[in-house]
Amino acid sequence: MLDQRKPIPPAALTDINRETKAMGFSMASDLWTGALLRTLAASKPHGAFLELGTGTGMATAWLLDGMDSESTLLTVDNDEEAVAVARRHLGKDPRVTFTVSEGASCLSKLLAERKMFDLIFADRWPGKYTHLEEAMQLVKTGGMYVVDDMLPQPNWPDDHPAKVATLIDRLVSHAGLRVSMLNCSTGVVIASRTR
Repeated sequence: MLDQRKPIPPAALTDINRETKAMGFSMASDLWTGALLRTLAASKPHGAFLELGTGTGMATAWLLDGMDSESTLLTVDNDEEAVAVARRHLGKDPRVTFTVSEGASCLSKLLAERKMFDLIFADRWPGKYTHLEEAMQLVKTGGMYVVDDMLPQPNWPDDHPAKVATLIDRLVSHAGLRVSMLNCSTGVVIASRTR
């Protein structure tokens, strides 16, 4: 049965998970979101990937596990301590570049450089709840924009459900996107850019 078959995680995930728990970091992507990211990354050979919200590298590990040897991943977070965990376990992989920066300023820089990505996984406020349009401008035609945590979570503040509803409405009504909402894991939305 599908619900009894857990995906086989990337090798680095055991140590990343141990350190993540030890530091009390509670915002890491779950197993099922990670497996989906791995599959989506595998669908984009020679791909350029952007992760907004490295955290401790849980989703980063899954993305890298799906990417081919010619693909690249830029991952951005403003939490140096969390990114240090990801660097320790994934930093030797030449396909990944870690950037410690505020998401909004990074998005502005990428736009100025005219960077484009085959897949953006937005797991922080900038590029998700704020600066969404900037993030969308970085997605290639045929590329994907992915967010998780769209189903109610125990750590949500009282005003957060309204923010999630607004984000989903903006994605669904965006003229250049085709959107799928998956009622699995923590709630995943995948948007594919059509123009």
